[in-house]
Amino acid sequence: MRTIVPSGGGRIVAGQMNELRHLQAGSELATALLLTDVQPRVRRDGSELLRLKLADRTATVDAIVLDRVDEVRDACQAGAVVFVCGTYATDERFGARVVITSIRPAAEHEYERHELVDGPARPVRVLDADLRELESTIQNRHLRTLLAQLLGPETQTWAWFREAPAAKRYHQAYRHGLLEHSLTVAQAVSAISATFGGIDRDVAVTGALLHDIGKLDAYEIVGDAIEMTDKGRLYGEIPLGYYRVRHATETIDGFPEELAEALAHIILSHHGSLEHGSPVLPCTREATLVHMADNFGARMGSFDRLQKSLPAGQEWSAFDKGLGAGAFFPLPSAPLPAQRRAA
Repeated sequence: MRTIVPSGGGRIVAGQMNELRHLQAGSELATALLLTDVQPRVRRDGSELLRLKLADRTATVDAIVLDRVDEVRDACQAGAVVFVCGTYATDERFGARVVITSIRPAAEHEYERHELVDGPARPVRVLDADLRELESTIQNRHLRTLLAQLLGPETQTWAWFREAPAAKRYHQAYRHGLLEHSLTVAQAVSAISATFGGIDRDVAVTGALLHDIGKLDAYEIVGDAIEMTDKGRLYGEIPLGYYRVRHATETIDGFPEELAEALAHIILSHHGSLEHGSPVLPCTREATLVHMADNFGARMGSFDRLQKSLPAGQEWSAFDKGLGAGAFFPLPSAPLPAQRRAA
């Protein structure tokens, strides 16, 4: 049974209210949660502690193991579901976190996996259908052939693309995140391309769908944890994406070189600046549009992530590196009393 005891008494048992987003200072936990990150640390006295990130579908919280680390180390593996007992506390120096008193592997009967694992707001089948609908609007036959080769429903690449995360931490860092992010970026590009003149919509939409395809090689999902692959660490997702798309265009008979170069430039420049990992800056209308839409989509995904980690009753998140600021989520206004509404 999942149990959270909020401060001030009362008990929230398994059900709608038994979620991490309802934690308050002083809440006691006895619940199964997904362990998404483990960071061993050594204190000044030489003893070890563990900094953890725990999650359910609604939120992610920081946690810490201060005592008996040797006894729980084997249970603390990224991607594992663990049964945690502890207290949610606010520290002036370290912020809000769960101070863990005990942690062990969770038994299968103690949790439902769909309650713990983050994912897209829309069902995956809807994302699939929306991508196919958008893909059908591409008029250029060479680009349609390329998309069929890389994202065709029966291809191995599509099977990976459909499951892959969009990031390790900052936005859509969950299964199906790459599909969700690439689709929303491409939908935005499609909508905006009709507003400004001179944009080759087919090139821009295709580039948007494929701009992050290097993440297939850069990330892997281990259990429910997202890890960088050796290729991701050695080369980075942008060169990996460039290579995958460039190789595909070279295997398609008659694929125009200028079209291949236009797509390659979108992939290489979509981070928008050298300091953010792009080896070149966007130098075409299509590349500039994809970069802007990608940046917008990533930032909106960061807002979703921050809102899920925000303690109940709090409007401001902490400073976020992805946004370069804290995020503000105004609380809903309280409804007016019945007599005031009537007046």
